[in-house]
Parts: sequence; C-alpha cells; structure tokens
Amino acid sequence: MRLFIAEKPSVGKAIAAELGQTGKGKGYIECGSDLVTWFFGHMLEQADPDTYTAADAPRAENGKKIWRTEDLPIIPKEWQYNPRDDAQEQLDIVAKLYAKADQIVHAGDPDREGQLLVDQPVRLLFGNNKPVLRYWCSALDSVSVRRGLESLKDNKAYAGFADAAEARGRADWLIGMNLSRAFTLRAIRGGSRALLTVGRVQTPTLNLVVMRDRLIEGFKAIPFHGIRGAFKHEGGQFLADWKPREDQEGLDEEGRLTNTAVADALVKSLSGQTGKITSYKQEPKTKAQPKSLSLTDITVLASKHYGYSAATVLATCQSLYETHKLTSYPRTDCAYLPESQFADAPDILEALKGVVPELANLIEGANPKIKSKTWNDAKVTAHHGIIPTVQAGDVSKLSAEERAIHNIIVRYYLAQFYPVHEYLNTAVELDVAGEQFFAHGNVVTKNGWKDAFGVDASNDSEEGESDGEDAGSQSLPTMKTGDQAACLKALRRDSKTKPPGRFTDGSLIAAMENIHKYVDDKEHKKMLRDGDGIGTSATRSSIIEELKRRNFLADKGKALVSTELGRSMIDALPEVVKSPVLTAMYERMLLTIEQGSGDIQVFMEKQETLIRDQVEKANQGSVKIAGAKQAPKVSTVHFCTECKKGLVRRDGKKPNTHFWACSGYPTCTASFPDFKGKPSLTKANLGKSAVAKGA
Repeated sequence: MRLFIAEKPSVGKAIAAELGQTGKGKGYIECGSDLVTWFFGHMLEQADPDTYTAADAPRAENGKKIWRTEDLPIIPKEWQYNPRDDAQEQLDIVAKLYAKADQIVHAGDPDREGQLLVDQPVRLLFGNNKPVLRYWCSALDSVSVRRGLESLKDNKAYAGFADAAEARGRADWLIGMNLSRAFTLRAIRGGSRALLTVGRVQTPTLNLVVMRDRLIEGFKAIPFHGIRGAFKHEGGQFLADWKPREDQEGLDEEGRLTNTAVADALVKSLSGQTGKITSYKQEPKTKAQPKSLSLTDITVLASKHYGYSAATVLATCQSLYETHKLTSYPRTDCAYLPESQFADAPDILEALKGVVPELANLIEGANPKIKSKTWNDAKVTAHHGIIPTVQAGDVSKLSAEERAIHNIIVRYYLAQFYPVHEYLNTAVELDVAGEQFFAHGNVVTKNGWKDAFGVDASNDSEEGESDGEDAGSQSLPTMKTGDQAACLKALRRDSKTKPPGRFTDGSLIAAMENIHKYVDDKEHKKMLRDGDGIGTSATRSSIIEELKRRNFLADKGKALVSTELGRSMIDALPEVVKSPVLTAMYERMLLTIEQGSGDIQVFMEKQETLIRDQVEKANQGSVKIAGAKQAPKVSTVHFCTECKKGLVRRDGKKPNTHFWACSGYPTCTASFPDFKGKPSLTKANLGKSAVAKGA
C-alpha cells in the first residue's frame, strides 16, 4: 500500500481526485489500495531557547526564563524539535497510516521547505525505513496532478532540498535567538526598553529602507539646463536635444549645464541657425516577448498599478493556485518556462476563453505555434514562471484582487503567443553652428505582443520602460547625411536632479532580489549579481510584514518608511549584521547544499563562529535606542527591604495605578504598593526569589 503525505489538505484532495476516491476517514482519503493523508504546513517546530539554557535560570511571570547575558550564546549540541500544539492529532493519524504502508509518496510543495516539511517528521517521528518516492508538481489542476503522479521520482534525489531548508532554519534560529537577545540586553543596559529583533534577512532589508530614507532626506536638488531645438527639414519637422562638449563652459563636475547665463546665450545664438545632418541611420529592430512572471515580478506590477502590499500579492497568488487552481505554483524566483509545457498552450488558451471571456479577442489572436524565448529548460530552476492552468474556473468566484492579479498573469502568458514587436529605429545627429544635437525615434511596423497589453510603441508602461524626457517618442522624417535642417527655435529646458523614490512593498522585494545594485564593493557586487539576492520568493513578503509589525517600518500611502525605532536599531548594529553581503554568501552556501555539493557541517560552523563573535561584542557596553520606551528611573531615596537596591515606580495593570518594584528584578522580585507617589515599605509582596532566600 502506498501512503501519499501531502503538505496540506488541498494538495491531498487534488491527488485523491486523480487517483480515484473510494472512501474517507478522519484525516485521510482512501483511493483503492492507496491512502492519501496530509500535514498542515510544518508540523514540527524548533525547541524553545529555554530548552538549551541553565535549568536554574530565573523565570518571569509567564514561566519563560529571563534573558541573561551569561546564557549567551545559545548553541544547541543536539537540535530538538517538538510537534506544534495543533498538530499532534493529525500526526497520530499519519503515524498509524505510516505503520500500514509499504511505500511512502512525499507530496510536499516543490521547494526546500516543502521537502523538509514531510521529510523531517517522517525521519524524526516515524524513524523511516521504507522506500519513499517524490511527487513534484507545480500546479493543482487535474492535468498537472496526473502528470505528477505519472512521473514519481526517488525521494533521495531531493535530499539536498531538505538539507538546505534545515540548515537555513538552524542558521536563522541561531542569529535570531542570540543576536536579538544580545542587542536587546545591550539596549536595556542603556536604559531603553525595546525588543531588537535581528534577522539574517530581516535586518539587511530594514537597512535598505533606512539608507534610502536618509538619502532622500539629505538630498539637495541641483538645478541644471537642457536645450531642445525644433528643426525643419524638407521632409518634415522634428525635435532634437543638445549635447554639450566636454570643454563646454558652465558645466559642473557631472557634466550638467548649471550656468543659466551660458544656457540663455546658447539658446539665443542657436535659434534661426541652419544645421547640417552629420549622421542619419535607420534600421529595423525587434523586441522579444517579455518573460513570464516570477512572484517578485507580480509583486512589483501589483504594487505599481494597484497599490497592493507584498503580503496581499502572495496571499492572492496562493489562493489562485491552491483554492481556484487557475495558476501554477506561486513561490518562484524564475520567470522562464519548461519546454515540455509548450504543448499545453492550446488547452490553456481554450480554458481561458471561459475564465476570462472579456479577453476573448486577445485569446483568439494568440498563435500557440509561436515559441518565445521564455521556453528555455536551461534557465528553469526548481520552479518555473507563474502561468495559467487548464482549469476551467469561474471568474465570478474571484475577489477583486484575484481578478486583477489573474489578469496580469494571463496577459503575460498570452504575450508569449504573439509575434515579436517590430519597429524602425532612426537616429539623427546634427551640427548647428558647431553645437551637436541628437534625435531618435521609432516607427512601429508590427505591434506584435504589445497587443496583449493594449499598448503601442510609445507606451511601454506594462514593462516598466519609458523613453523619459528625451526627444525619442517621435516619428522622424526621412533624411540623409549632408541635408540641411533649420533650427526654428531653441528652448531652454529647466530641470532639477531628483532623489530616488521611496521604497514600496513591490520595489523593496525587487531590491531584495537584486541586492547587488545596493552594494558598492565591486567584488561583492559581482558575487551578489550571480546569486539570488536575500530571502526567497516565499519569505520576502512575510519579512516586510514582520518589520511593520515590529514598528521598524511603517506604511505612508503606497510608500514604506523607516520609523525612529527602526533607524535607531540599525545604528546600534554592527555592519556585518546589517550588510546583505554575509546573507548572500550564506544563501550561496545553501544553494550548494541543495545541489548536493555543499557541507551542512561547514555551513553551521561558520554560523556558530559568527554568533560567538557578535555575542561577545554585544555583551560589552550599552546603547540607547531612540523611539523605544525608556527604562524607568531607579530611586535613590526608596530602597527594597529585601536586597536594599533602589526601587522603580511602575504602571499598574489598571489605568492610573502604580506600584514599586525592585530594580534587582529578576534576582529579587519584591514589590510594594504605591501610596501618594511613595512605596508602602511595610506591605511588601515577596516574589518567589525572595521567599526562596528565607524572607
């Protein structure tokens, strides 16, 4: 008997539908001689840090051990995992089914975490000694599920995925648990009550926003001038932009014309002059179809056009995949498609006629014989780009967000089956009284795939491109070298340098993926360019949401801004912790582990070395955190009757109430009622530590 263990019920039900359901039990489905069951995400969680610290460490009122510098660093000798509180019942069901099975079929999601999610409990809880096959499928429509069932592989081939996920989880735990405690305690010693959560990806991400905000706030606009000429040729009129010589008077060190008097003089001298065409080139060009979409691509587009947060985009894409089965697996960094799926195009296009009838004309115009460069096996990673499935869904059941994002995915898929975009590119150079002017323009000869977006040659907004402020969006007359063209009028065009824009959810995720753009060191930049950025498609949105929840980031309209607390935290951390370089290096090591060439032990040893070094430094000295609650002042008049340390006046649980507590907490837990702003020392409430000392 085969036992299929799916990552979640929806996947299990999709598999059971194709196998043929014959019965049902609590937590599983019978399919003839096969059984299908499921987990609910990660059923095991890493043990609490208290597991690894001294048994006699003092505890807070909630039962958790008090954070102390002497307990750091916390580095487990043997890692422990416990079932989630809500997972035990289903784990017991799976365990009973496992005992009956002859063979296991691993049906986790097709990624690192999906691999570990099933492998870990099967190994740790069931002590697996049975053969395991791997079901690896990127969509939940019936055709994709059937293909996945027909192409089961040996699970051992995917062991590297589980190893990489486990290594990442342990590394993140070490950094998060140790450095968050170390720097929080350092802040407390500085009089600041702030939980400083440090994360391997979270902290460099916050640093990106802090640096961008400060750059914007410190930016000083520099005014400069451009000159544009309106020219008349016997074939027609056109615009051209002036380009200064290197020795041009009035330029700043960046080559911008900042001297207004010089600009005005040039305008006056050029108007009415006759120029000569020194170069005229016209050549046909093409623009290939855009690739399909990664999760980052969709996040950027949805943020730009609809103002959706990263969390909204991920949840919506997950719903389109899991609930409606209208799109493929969403947590992907890849925008290429496997060539084996090219043959599915006619069926997908036919299904889309019913799902998005408003795009019927575009669907009819699509040619499934056209094969764009997006279909490339060599560039497909663990997951391919996000595309529609053959599922014939009902668009009326979709939310507004689901319809909007589904529309984006559909249009990019349709674009693959339209011809390349064709145009004539014309470039002109002119000499006018010794000054150089340049003009270029495009004439569309075949709109091609741009029809899928409803745009023409002058509007590349769907692809995020623009010709900007130059004279490029025009149709130039036919000319030849040596022709004359009269400068009817020259105009001064005033501009100012602009700061970079604030990050949005979408642009921040794009920055995390393309982190090399934000690193100055050439060697590090090259290394990061060859990597996959920081974080993964599956985690980036949750990291941003966590930064918001911790009040390190805040929404300001569509923009993301750093808070006072977020900035102060970044200022308090060492460069090695907030730089993306280290994170990217570790991501690369994780990739080698995934591929089977990396060593987990070496990876963990590097992590432990980093942790020991940073904890040692953090345990020295103190730091004050702006935006954090400041620690209450210790009295120099009122002292604890148990240990003689100064008392602290604290707020009570009820509004406008107070009490006095010992500043030696948690070693001493004595407290005293407040009476007219003073402690009532004769009415001590002795905590456990005081009682234990015989008080």
